[in-house]
Amino acid sequence: MPVFSFNDTLLLATILFSVGLAGVLIRRNMLFMLMSLDIMLNAAALVFVGAGARWHDAAGQVMFLLILALAAVETAVGLAIILCLHGRGRPTLDADTGNLLQG
Repeated sequence: MPVFSFNDTLLLATILFSVGLAGVLIRRNMLFMLMSLDIMLNAAALVFVGAGARWHDAAGQVMFLLILALAAVETAVGLAIILCLHGRGRPTLDADTGNLLQG
């Protein structure tokens, strides 16, 4: 089983976070933005797991579980908001049309 160094873990997390940040900034579809936020949260969780393994501390795995729960809640709430907006007759998931909401 290959063992990755802490620097490799940080590099991978940086790449994942950058891809997620680019997805949030470039894509205007709310569903893609939600997936990009999940990628960014997974990158942060990877850093915690890598740091916990580096310093032989279980706190990294605990933080990973908390971030995993936060990502699940964020996804559920985000999808509920998207479904409510679509159910009210919003024709598109484009985030730039948010200023057109009435009431």
